[in-house]
Parts: sequence; structure tokens; C-alpha cells
Amino acid sequence: MPGPIRVARRTMLASLGAALAAPPLRAQSWPSGPIRLIVPFAPGGTTDVMARLVGDRLGPRLGQPVIVENRAGAGATIGSALVAQAAPDGQTLVMSNIASHGIAPSLYRNLRYDAIKDFAHIALVTRNPSVMVAYPGFAAQDFAAVVRLARARPDGLDFGVSGAGSSNHLLGLRVAQAAGIRLNPIFYRGAGPAMTDTIAGVVPLMFDGLPSASGHIRSGRVRAIAVSGAERSATFPDVPTFKELGLDIVSYQWFGISAPAGTPAAIVARLNREIREILREPEVAQRFDQLGGGIVEMTPEQYGAFIAEEIAVWAPVVRASGATVE
Repeated sequence: MPGPIRVARRTMLASLGAALAAPPLRAQSWPSGPIRLIVPFAPGGTTDVMARLVGDRLGPRLGQPVIVENRAGAGATIGSALVAQAAPDGQTLVMSNIASHGIAPSLYRNLRYDAIKDFAHIALVTRNPSVMVAYPGFAAQDFAAVVRLARARPDGLDFGVSGAGSSNHLLGLRVAQAAGIRLNPIFYRGAGPAMTDTIAGVVPLMFDGLPSASGHIRSGRVRAIAVSGAERSATFPDVPTFKELGLDIVSYQWFGISAPAGTPAAIVARLNREIREILREPEVAQRFDQLGGGIVEMTPEQYGAFIAEEIAVWAPVVRASGATVE
């Protein structure tokens, strides 16, 4: 009898070890259907552009379509909150970004999610500067003229922006403060609607991410005034930086992909691997260059740490601006 008992025990332990070593069942059967990629802004902005660029290539790799769904509002926090509360099964993702995960934790008094604890951060996709643009018929042809015109008007100048608390909202306030002028933010539910009104001259100026504005700049529908990067954009080398113009301002937007907290580690690792391989495709890299965005590869751990650092960087900027949202 001792012999068979020992064999049975060894068999049972081997089976248990194999079960423990295998990925969770949910990860093995994932994805079980179309994947929702929530963009917390209206169509047409940088976040939307980047989501579709990656999502179109991610679907075939996973064997299921990636459906981009725009859920705009409240400085990108509505769509982000939706994902924070979604089932952690890898079927719902969000384009996490500087507004929703870098600025919102300091700006919103009653934010409905924790930007770190409520998400499994997967991968950073891109980082890019912003650009100040004007509609072609605007009287000010360059930044010096914008300053002169703003100082000549008691109420200053209006600028369009994709929602209260976005990085471009705060960038506009920083530029106004540094230049000693008054700039009044006009809030939209995304960069697309704001750009439409800027092209039409409803608002004279706009701060936008360079990738979403680049096509309009090339076509002449808007005129680029200055970029927020540390150096001039290789895509638009004739456009000066704010730093060149005498303002101590360097600012970048960033965009990545995150999932609800508790998403299986195997799914997070698979998504990170697929996204990073997409970013290495020559056509994708070329498209990012054309849009003025820079690709930055990170592991899930690095992306989570990056977001924590960004929250710490933007907290004093939000406090200095005096901006708060209930």
C-alpha cells in the first residue's frame, strides 16, 4: 500500500503545481469579444488620434476588434471614471492621459477615482508638445503681436481649450501669467470642437496638442504661433518655442493605455508587449513623426511610476493657478 499512496501523492502535487503555474483562466480565454477603448475626449483631438492609430493595429493582433468609444466631459474624468468602475477582465481600456491622470488628482476636489490605485497602467504610447494657434484672419501674426493686442484690450483675448483642467488649459494660464497678459479660457468638450471654432474665428486662439493640430497647420486653416517643447519641433522647424520667446515654460502632453485595477497580470503583460511592438512598426513611427509626437516605451511598472511622478509635478502648478473643480 505505501507504494501506490506515494505515487498518488506525487501525481496530486504535480497537478497542483501545474495548475498554480498556469495563467488564470480569464487570461487564457481573453479576449472574449470586442475590446472597448475609451477615449475621455471628443473625436478629433490628440487622444482620439492616438487611440485610433494604436487600436486599429491592436485588434488584429488580439483576434478581436478594438472599438474606440468617446466619452467626453469634465476634463477627461467622466470616461476615466467609467473605466475605473468597469470589470477588470481586460475588455475595457482607457486612453489615460495628462489631464485625467496627471492633473485631475490635484484639480478635482471630489474626483471619482484614484489615478494610481484604481487602474492597472499598461503602457505609455506617446509624449508631445502643445502648440498655440490662431485663425488665419487674426490680427496678430506672431506671439509679440498677440501680447500687444491682449494688452490693448481691457478684457484680454479668448482661447479655446479641450475642457477645464486639461494640460492646455493650464498651459494657457501659464503663458498668460508669464507674459503679463490676460487670456480667457473658453471650454469645449474636446479639441475637435474647439479647433472647429478656432478655424471659423469664433475664438481667436487655441492651445492644442501638436498631433491633432498638425494637419490644420499644414493646410493653413490655422497658423502656429509657438510650441511648448524644450526644442523646436522637427515637424514644424519654423515655429519658435515659448522658451525662445522669453517665457520659462516647457510642457508636454502624454497618452497611454490603462485598465481597471485587478486586471490579470497576464493580460496586462500581453497588452504591453503588443502595444510596444506596434510602436516599433516603421509606419507607426513615421506617422508619429508626421504628427509631431514622440514614442516612449515603458513597462507597466514604469508607466505606473511615471504617472505618480506626473501627479507630483502638476500639483504645485494647479495650486499656483488657483484653479479648482468641484
